[in-house]
Amino acid sequence: MADLTIWRPLQELRKEMDRIWQEFFGRSYLPERWEIVEWAPAVDVSETEDAVIVKADLPGVKPENIEINIVDNVLTIKGEKKREVEEKKENFYRVERFYGSFMRSIQLPTEVEIDKVKAQYKDGVLKITLPKKPEEKKKVIKVEVEK
Repeated sequence: MADLTIWRPLQELRKEMDRIWQEFFGRSYLPERWEIVEWAPAVDVSETEDAVIVKADLPGVKPENIEINIVDNVLTIKGEKKREVEEKKENFYRVERFYGSFMRSIQLPTEVEIDKVKAQYKDGVLKITLPKKPEEKKKVIKVEVEK
């Protein structure tokens, strides 16, 4: 199975700018960091007999800052993780946590009953349960042999 790498151009630009600032000013001076506005939460999508289950890692995101919608069988999760504001000045040596707006769209493997979708948030994990639409029973037509 091939590994997939997500290309995040703004994150790469930020890393390169940090490296240039560090080389120019030395390790004792690091500029204030700007917020990263391009990130997407990691998700797990699974399926049971009755539902599609989506779990998204959203640590530090408040539930009121999360929006979920479904259009044309595509589930979209979007929101914002706000940066904590502290009064004291800190010299950061490493910033790896993501802040800012995010959006994640997932093509659902089957049609779901939109009016029965449930979303739960616990310990930084958003769990969305999407009940499947009941499949219409197929009418089997028997082929008769003429005599």
